[in-house]
Amino acid sequence: MKQFTRAVVSAALCAALSLACTLPAFAAEGEMLEVNEDISVSADYDWTRFANDHLTLNVYNWGLYISDGSDDSVNVISAFEDLTGIKVNYTTFDSNESLYAKMKSGGASYDVIVPSDYMVGKMIAENMLAELDYDNIPNMANLGWSYDPDNTYSVPYTWGTTGIIYNTTMVEEPPTSWADLWDVEYAGNVLMFNNSRDAYAIAAKKMGLSLNPSSVEEVDDVMKELQAQKSVVQAYVMDEIFDKMEGGEAAMAPYYAGDALTMIDENPDLAFVSPEEGVNFFVDSMCIPASSKHKEAAEMFINFMCEPDVGYQNCDFIGYSTPITEVWERLDDDLKYSPIAYPSDEVMNKAEVFVTLPDDINAEMDAKWSEMKSYDESGSGWLIVVFLLGAIAISGFNIWRKMRKKVQDNY
Repeated sequence: MKQFTRAVVSAALCAALSLACTLPAFAAEGEMLEVNEDISVSADYDWTRFANDHLTLNVYNWGLYISDGSDDSVNVISAFEDLTGIKVNYTTFDSNESLYAKMKSGGASYDVIVPSDYMVGKMIAENMLAELDYDNIPNMANLGWSYDPDNTYSVPYTWGTTGIIYNTTMVEEPPTSWADLWDVEYAGNVLMFNNSRDAYAIAAKKMGLSLNPSSVEEVDDVMKELQAQKSVVQAYVMDEIFDKMEGGEAAMAPYYAGDALTMIDENPDLAFVSPEEGVNFFVDSMCIPASSKHKEAAEMFINFMCEPDVGYQNCDFIGYSTPITEVWERLDDDLKYSPIAYPSDEVMNKAEVFVTLPDDINAEMDAKWSEMKSYDESGSGWLIVVFLLGAIAISGFNIWRKMRKKVQDNY
């Protein structure tokens, strides 16, 4: 896997804006089929070929990552079901690592999943993904991403960057650096990513290193930096961040730009900054597991998600950046030109993409992350054990004294 250079990252942004997942000319010029008052799709595609097959697709996506009918949004899953006659069992995960663990366990079977770039690369290497048939996904235009150069296994869904979201009423000086997340002044008011890869990246950038470690020793050094932050951290979170930041329960946290827009919309006291050391630039893509039982229907679902009306409803609702030209053109100006959703060249020139790590480095990161998170908890556990043993001993001694006194009184 090749790591993106700064120039390539910047070029990837331009490509995303000029658009990776475009609707082919024949569809744009052809007749449209109305699904509901908000969504019409290309009539040049056979959407009903599985209508009588009683199929159910299992779709596994990030939490809060689709237009689902809440808050007056359009339910795109229901629209797909109405259009195709295919039922969708839609469930969510909160990190690439939890997605991978669920897939690896074999405890569930999925037809469409939405991993990020580096996890796509890992799953490709482990033969976990099926090659896509683009005859069934005409809404996809080929674009060479670093982890899947020929788009053999993945179709871009959204993209974005990481940064720091903070409460302007709780922070005296707006943060400018990842190092601000280590500031003891905000002890107990800092949230942190609850996944090893994102958390590692932040500490590495703080130290002036690449967010992609090159050795086990480098992993160990960066994890020590995360250990040093632990006394400042209120909680390690993923989707829980919404309630905490929107409710004013923490001063600052690292998170994804698209979700930051959602939180700012709910609480205007919140703001977002791209730290000066550089950020992670990511692409989340739709893939089909090799174990899928309904591959062609899954490809139909992916094609539906790339329809401009569907892409617009999704990106307008979730705030993430779109790889679909017509969607970007239709967005309101405040989102279309948002420096959070569509960062400046200055931000993107310092952005870095996660690459798939060698097995030994990946294993070390996971092990050290678990060790770092459990360290204090283990210490507390021993204190609790000691306290309980002490309490039992004192209680036993008191019982012995009472029994001894009773025996003496009887004599």
